[in-house]
Order: sequence, then structure tokens, then C-alpha cells
Amino acid sequence: MSIPPPPGPQQPEGQHPQPGPYPPDAYPQDPYAHGPYPQGPYPQGSYPQGPYPQGPYGQQPYPPGLQGQPPHPGWGPGHDPYGRPAPVNGLAISSLVLGILCCLPGVGLVLGAIALRQIKRRGERGTGLAVGGSVLSVIGLVLWALVLGTGAAGDFWQGVKEGARDSAVFSLSKGECFDAPGGSLQGETYDLTKVACAKAHDAEVFASFHLPDGPYPGEESMDETAGGRCYGLQDSYAMDAWAVPDDVDVYYLVPTRQSWEADDRLVTCLFGNTTEGEKLTGPLRNDETVLDTHQIAYLKAAHVLNAALDTVPAQYVEDDLPGHRAWARRVTAALSQQSGMLRGHDWPQDAKGPVTSLADDLDKARTEWSKAAGASDVDTFYAHYEKGFRLLEPDRTVTARKALGLATTPPPYEEGGSGAGGDPGGTGMEV
Repeated sequence: MSIPPPPGPQQPEGQHPQPGPYPPDAYPQDPYAHGPYPQGPYPQGSYPQGPYPQGPYGQQPYPPGLQGQPPHPGWGPGHDPYGRPAPVNGLAISSLVLGILCCLPGVGLVLGAIALRQIKRRGERGTGLAVGGSVLSVIGLVLWALVLGTGAAGDFWQGVKEGARDSAVFSLSKGECFDAPGGSLQGETYDLTKVACAKAHDAEVFASFHLPDGPYPGEESMDETAGGRCYGLQDSYAMDAWAVPDDVDVYYLVPTRQSWEADDRLVTCLFGNTTEGEKLTGPLRNDETVLDTHQIAYLKAAHVLNAALDTVPAQYVEDDLPGHRAWARRVTAALSQQSGMLRGHDWPQDAKGPVTSLADDLDKARTEWSKAAGASDVDTFYAHYEKGFRLLEPDRTVTARKALGLATTPPPYEEGGSGAGGDPGGTGMEV
């Protein structure tokens, strides 16, 4: 039902308004019973023109319910149900979409069958869509059955997880260098740019390892694990610690909570500059891929002693004499092993003298450290400890290092640093 608009000024003067709730007697029951037209028959074709123009009903009977009433001009195009195309069935469209996507082939097949019944009953369009959706859904069901039956689904999901993990750590490998956004190696990052290590760069990868499976351990626990492990792994990449600049420290990349859910367990250990805004100016790698056999033999012997020295107790001697005596025993054993490694290698002619002299100093130091290990009181421990430590001063190794072509500038000694068995600390970046 439609409600026509009220009469407007466009209606001709004297013309009756549109049908509606008119007052009683507004129109005579028979407009031809009286009025401007004379009563009586008129000759064929001689009807006078009245106030009602010829319209679509001028030559036809009035519609039912309006017998005897004149037609009225319309207010515009009316509702015409004829000539419109039949609507397309919505389920047929849905069936085709699901069939193409292959995400829910079973649903697409069911919707296609229902759509065909509705189309036949309602006279709607979309038979081709429903049939196409059903066919594609059947193909999708077959493909899903093959995937599940052959285990390809598991392989696919494993590939997705590995891709997410590789993306999270940017596929960084040992020996590669990169720039970080803003040059910062702290906080979260999602965009690292690989660069040649020969050029200025923010960080250099020297090692990596995987954390154990399980729930996300939290940032604090992960930082503690990553820092300790990365500090222990730096010697295998930069075997000569003297060749590492003083303003370079250990950093690391750890998984974020999101990448952990994708099975990312990789921690990547880095060298980076401790001065904000400063970059590394060249590669820091000095291991078996860079050094010769004599340099490697010397550095491996030196690492034996360094590892023992790094196990110094956290408490002072006065507070933990038994712990320091045990430490002195470890250093004594390391000195014996180091001296034996140096004496057992066949050194080049120009390096034999300096290396032999160094081995003699190590033997003297071993005697003092052995006495410190057997000290019965704090004063006795300190007396032998100080003598033994002076025999291990870095300057005593410069001659041998120079003969072997190694770095000759000792790194600065930091009280409580990692070399003295203190907390290694470290700085991590989440990816």
C-alpha cells in the first residue's frame, strides 16, 4: 500500500484531488448524473470533453471498486511487478564462494544442495552457481581427505611454524652483521637489515642456541639465561679477547611472547657497541676460520686458565674462605694444564723462546696458587694469592703474542666484571 502525497499547486484548477479519506458527499455518486453535460444519449463519437482528461482508462471499464468513478492522474511511476528478473538465490552464492576457497567444502556442498531445491521451488536464479559450488566443494573434500591421509597437513603446519620462527629471528647466521632500527640494540624490533661486516654496522652475530620447550618463561628469566650463555659462547667466536675493542659488549636477540607461540626458541648472541649511536667498524671474528694453527693452540691454552679464573666466588675471602680455597685449586689445575699445552706444541722458531718463558711463569704461579688453596687462614690465602696473581699479569704475555701475530694491547681490567667472576649482565633485544 502506498500513500500518495497531498495535492499541490500543480493540479489544474477545479480538478478533484486524489482518492483518499474525502468528506461525505464530496463527490456525487454518479458524476454523469448531473453537471455540465446534458442528460440523454449522445451520438457515437460525440461525447463532449469533460474536466477529466483522457487517460489509460479512457477506453476501458473502470477497475473493480471504482465503477462509476473517474480515474485520477498518478503522482509518478507506480510499483510495477512485471518485467523484473527473478532474484539470485543467496545460498547458491555462498556455496560457490566456499567451494572456491576450499575452507569448508562440506558446508559448501550442503548449501549447494539446499540452494538447488529452493531455486526449483521459488523460481529463483543461481542454478549454475549452486552446481559449480557443489562440484568445487566435492573436489575440496577429496583434497582434504588426501592431505589428512598422507600427513601433509602436519608437514604444512610445521612449515608454517618454522617460517614464523625464521621470520622472528630474521634468519641471522653466525658471522653475519646487521643494522637495527635507530641503531638501538634494546627493546623489541621487527625489522633488521643485513649489511656486510666490512662496513659500519650495529651488531655482529657470534653464536646462537635454543631454549627448552615449555611455557613462555618470561622476559626476566629469558634475559638471565641468554646473558649467561652468550657470555660463555663469545670465546669460541672471538678467541682472542684482546682483539675485541673496549667499547664492544655482548647483546642478544630473544623470542617475543608471540613468536614463542610459533615454537620460536632461538636466542641469537651479538656483539654491539656500548656507546649509543656508535657502530662496529669491521668484523670481530677470530676463530679457526681466520687464525692459523699456532695462534689457535696458544689461545686454547689461554682459555683453560681464563675459564678457571672466571669461577671466582661472589663473596669476599673473609666471608667465604672455603669457597676461595676451592677456587684456588681450580686455578692450580688450569695452570698445570695450560703450561703442558704450551710446552707440548711445536712453535715457530721465533716464538719458541717467548712461549717457553711464559710457561715458566705459569709454573711459578701454579706453586703460589697451590699454597693459597691450602691456606688455613685469610691472611695466608691473600699472601700466596697476590704472588700468584702477579705472575699472571697480562704484560707477561705480550712478547709471546707479538711473536705469534696476535693482539698485544691488554683489555682493561674491570673490578667485578665477567673476567673476575662477577655477574656478566648483558643486554637483550626481543624479536
